[in-house]
Amino acid sequence: MADVSHNRGDITSHPDASEMRERYARMLSGRDVALVDGPVFLLGLYCAASPWILHYTTSQPALVTHNLIVGIAIGLLALGFTQTPERMYGLSWAFCAVGIWMIIAPWVVGDSPDAGVALNNIIIGALAVILGLMCTATAARSAPRP
Repeated sequence: MADVSHNRGDITSHPDASEMRERYARMLSGRDVALVDGPVFLLGLYCAASPWILHYTTSQPALVTHNLIVGIAIGLLALGFTQTPERMYGLSWAFCAVGIWMIIAPWVVGDSPDAGVALNNIIIGALAVILGLMCTATAARSAPRP
């Protein structure tokens, strides 16, 4: 019978050891903003749930749908930042644009929103702009120089 036990020794003799080290180093170098991914996802989750948290589902039905869709989009951006950071951090400017849209959305989408609804969207938008700028700055800093 064949010996199928795994030897827990050193992997330096493995034929792909150098390639694995390079891939690991590349993966870690793209994770400069790993601490931003979580807050971005939580911001999207809050944005999607905010109409029910603040109870404006009956007074602003258009903003309910709007915040739900934008919150899901923010959450998907956060998942993209986590899964493929080297590809997604180039889209950090789009996250800033979403934040600016959230700031003006109560007056564009909503129907004369009250102060609480407007303040909620302004805070969500401002946080999105700040987090987007953090992602953009980190992406620009970690981009390969020609």
